[in-house]
Amino acid sequence: MSQSTSQSMKPAEASARQEPEGLPAMTCTSAAPRKKARRGFAAMSPEKQKEIARKGGRASHEKGTGHEWNTESARTAGRKGGLASHGPKDD
Repeated sequence: MSQSTSQSMKPAEASARQEPEGLPAMTCTSAAPRKKARRGFAAMSPEKQKEIARKGGRASHEKGTGHEWNTESARTAGRKGGLASHGPKDD
């Protein structure tokens, strides 16, 4: 078998051959970016989001897997967050 014609042509000939006669060459410019469609929770009203989240929290507590904060666990969590965002303080 012989090589295809696009491989044996020079680059200028290949690009000229691909364009229809009488039409200008199309450039690849980007149009205005499309706005992303809101889906899932983002498309819901804040009230609806809260309602669904509340149901999930109640279900997890009924199941026994919900987290209950006490002062010590809240203090530990706050300390970890502060260390992660600011690092240890040098006094």
